[in-house]
Amino acid sequence: MSIYLKEYPLTQPDKNEAVLGQTKPALVMLHGWSMHSGLWQTLAEQLAQHFRVICLDLPGHGLSGLCAPYQLETVTDILLQAIPTEQFMVLGWSLGASIALDMAWRYPKRVSRVITLAGNPCFVEQNDWPGVHPNVLMRFSENLMHDSHQTLVRFLALQVNGLPEGKHLLRQLKTAIESCPPPTVEALQGGLKILQTCDLRDELAALSQPVLAIFGDHDKLIPPVLAKVIKQRRPDCQISLLAGAGHAPFLTHSEHIQQAIIQFVDDA
Repeated sequence: MSIYLKEYPLTQPDKNEAVLGQTKPALVMLHGWSMHSGLWQTLAEQLAQHFRVICLDLPGHGLSGLCAPYQLETVTDILLQAIPTEQFMVLGWSLGASIALDMAWRYPKRVSRVITLAGNPCFVEQNDWPGVHPNVLMRFSENLMHDSHQTLVRFLALQVNGLPEGKHLLRQLKTAIESCPPPTVEALQGGLKILQTCDLRDELAALSQPVLAIFGDHDKLIPPVLAKVIKQRRPDCQISLLAGAGHAPFLTHSEHIQQAIIQFVDDA
């Protein structure tokens, strides 16, 4: 199967600049459920001033083909094969954060640093762990079978719910999403299954690589209290809590995210 890959900067005016770009540290960016790599464009272009940025469409999303079985390990392995550099930092948003953690845990020689953005190593709420109530993901899964388009619209609205500029951000998300074919229902169901069953809390605590976790304090899917809980589980984890940010902070806080990542890398 094919994985769609885009590198930033998109234009390389001359050969010398292209060569210089290849010498920058590589940063792989993995998007979230139901999305595609085009949503990264603004943040990717900003980060490309400092890194060789590589964006991938998850299997069954954007312009990437579907994989089977749609399981975390399979998705990770297929994406890893498409990454055109031996060692890289990985940034994962939402579902992409789960994939990034799995990639770092199982392939520590290839992943040098891990950045999670509005992600959770255990997405579903547990007795001792803040997360999304299981019924939320179950309803999404059931609704996909009846009306996948409307289900995706509801999910987009949930990401910007409660933000002052919510209506504008929702239009922005819809426009970006519609620039690519919609994800397959198989990919959507598979991604939800990963979110429902994935538990990488122990792996996060044991990772040998440095970790930066970025959260939004207005996120309706990832409780902000998770920042404190993760810090207790892994004291050396760097935390960035973005004031006024929801579940898609790259739309509203790209400069803050860029600064947090640069500082994270410079602290090496």
